[in-house]
Amino acid sequence: MSAPDGRDGLLISAQALAAELAPVTGPEQAPVLLDARWRLAGPPGIDSYQQGHLPGAVFADLDRDLAGPPGPPGPGGRHPLPDPAAFQAAMRAAGVSRGRPVVVYDDGDAMAAARGWWTLRYFGHQDVRVLDGGYRAWAEAGLPVTTDRPAPAPGDFTAEPGHMPVLDAAGAQATARDGLLLDARAGERYRGETEPVDPVAGHIPGAASAPTVGNANPDGTFRTAAELTARFTALGAAPAPATPPESPSGAPGTGTPPATPVGAYCGSGVTAAHEVLALALAGIPAALYVGSWSDWITDPTRPVATGA
Repeated sequence: MSAPDGRDGLLISAQALAAELAPVTGPEQAPVLLDARWRLAGPPGIDSYQQGHLPGAVFADLDRDLAGPPGPPGPGGRHPLPDPAAFQAAMRAAGVSRGRPVVVYDDGDAMAAARGWWTLRYFGHQDVRVLDGGYRAWAEAGLPVTTDRPAPAPGDFTAEPGHMPVLDAAGAQATARDGLLLDARAGERYRGETEPVDPVAGHIPGAASAPTVGNANPDGTFRTAAELTARFTALGAAPAPATPPESPSGAPGTGTPPATPVGAYCGSGVTAAHEVLALALAGIPAALYVGSWSDWITDPTRPVATGA
């Protein structure tokens, strides 16, 4: 397994990744690269991948590989969890194995890459990192790109769900009432001033607005752990104890329950994964409401709040 890259094994810089991919490393130790570029309004990420990607990277389609198909109007939201068997098949085809590290990247803001990181972690892979700054940071560093499509040897990854905490609608409502539920969407969507995607505007009552743009620097890289801790502490979160009494080997951000339960949601569980990753960098474990707002509004009896 790979060594952490200064950010608790959650992020890796372009330069550090280039070093891990050097031929001397050997293919069995080099990380599997997943190109998860995606934009809600397009163009399709595969177009960007075909125009140039990191050498050896395999394209992972967010809609097809990192989420299940949305059903008719009803529970689940626009990007529900993928079926374990389908996710396992997609990851094995990409060369993912349990004992080999994975690095996920997107254009640079880490929104889609964080969903890839979270989904792999949820299904049991313990060594997944996000390329900090994404494809943009790699290209701006003058590192090589290619249009060649690799043919990776099949991996042996086994998808076992349940390794990251999740919320359903009832759990999100309880977290908003008894803990801290963060809305990762833009502030105007939280306030209900505009809703470009879903048919109902507003937010879950009791949720706090925490747009993901506040997690990142202007170049798309994540802010420092200290800055993120300060941000989330101001919103009411608190880092988990570094060493829980019942588990001397416990580490912050890896599953130790925080003093205040924390959860995150967005429109469909994509940008909220970025929030969960930022919280993990701050040492604060958080649950993801995968269905998010697009699931919440499918039941007209659920309350909707607007304004600040």
